[in-house]
Order: sequence, then C-alpha cells, then structure tokens
Amino acid sequence: MSATTAQILVVYYSRTGSVARLARQVCRGIESVSGAAATLRSVPPVTAESERPQRAVPEDGAPWATLDDLAACDGLIIGSPTRFGNMAAPLKHFLDQTGSLWAQGTLADKPAAAFTSTQSMHGGQESTLLSMMLPLLHHGMVYVGLPYTEGELNTTQSGGTPYGSSHVVSAVPEGELSAEEAALARALGRRMARIGLALKAARPAPRG
Repeated sequence: MSATTAQILVVYYSRTGSVARLARQVCRGIESVSGAAATLRSVPPVTAESERPQRAVPEDGAPWATLDDLAACDGLIIGSPTRFGNMAAPLKHFLDQTGSLWAQGTLADKPAAAFTSTQSMHGGQESTLLSMMLPLLHHGMVYVGLPYTEGELNTTQSGGTPYGSSHVVSAVPEGELSAEEAALARALGRRMARIGLALKAARPAPRG
C-alpha cells in the first residue's frame, strides 16, 4: 500500500441486505477520492450457543473482518441495523474483541464513522448511531459525521442524520435506498476518505 493511500475499512452486519446496500454506497464515496481505497468486511451472526463453530469464510458477501484489518486501516466506518435503539449483537460482539488494540492505542487518532438502517422512521436510527460512537471514542478515534452543508441532509424524507448515514426501510420501496440516502452514504465515504488522508499525512512516521 502506497504511503500516500488512506485505507478506509468498512465493517458491517446486515441481516436483510439494507445495511449492505448502504455499505456499498459508502465504499463508492471512499473510492471517488483520489488516494483513498475502501476495504469492505462483514461480521458473522452470533447465537446463544457460544461454542458453535463459525465458518472460516462466509458463504457469500464480504469476508469476515479481523483484528488485523482494524490494525492496518487508516479509518474505520461501522454499520449495523437498529436493535431497540442500539447496534446489533454481531457488531457489538466483534467490537468487544478489540481490547488488545485498545490497550496498544492502535486506532487512536484515526477517523471513524457509522451508518445504520431501521424499519420505521422513529425506530431508533439516531440513538443507534450515538451508541455506535461510544466504542470508537473509547479507542481514541476522531468521529466523523455529516454536516448540513450536504444538501440532502436538508431535503431527505427518510434516512440521513448529522450523526451518520442511515436508511428507513418503510419509507422507500423494499430493497432500495432513496436518492438522498444513497447520496448521503456516498458523502460520508468521501468525507471519511478526505479526513483519513489528512490525518494519515499528519501522523508521525513510525520509528525504525
């Protein structure tokens, strides 16, 4: 990877495909910025049977995220459906395994952002995004939201918040994102890419 390239990691959990659609739009936004590259990863489902073996490789979709992916990234964007105003258990389970990175400060000073999907307009999309900020802030990451200079934030009738990108399933035809939702997801990717490049350039070179 070139020293001038910012590698932005997009990690998501999607059960019905809505979050995956947002993730792909976020990646499009990242890739539209010169010098930035997107890496798309997902996390496996979890069950109450904690000893159940996981498939090493998912049957379809993005590969499973690893701690090595996190350590190598120059920025992190996480995505999850809303579960009672909070992130879904699979993403929380993955983040709960990052204590070793926290202890080393691996993610400190890197940019981070979040996106979510909910069934109904008042189904907790904003509280979910706020909850997703918490582990990122504990890692010392720099949280990136969406400013109101993004015109679609002022016109959307479904998803889209200053805390991150979002999708409201019941507000648009099933299996689709609204034009504003897709545009704001791409805008989040672009903003993360630009900030990732700037913060990477500002970080001291590793001693060696």
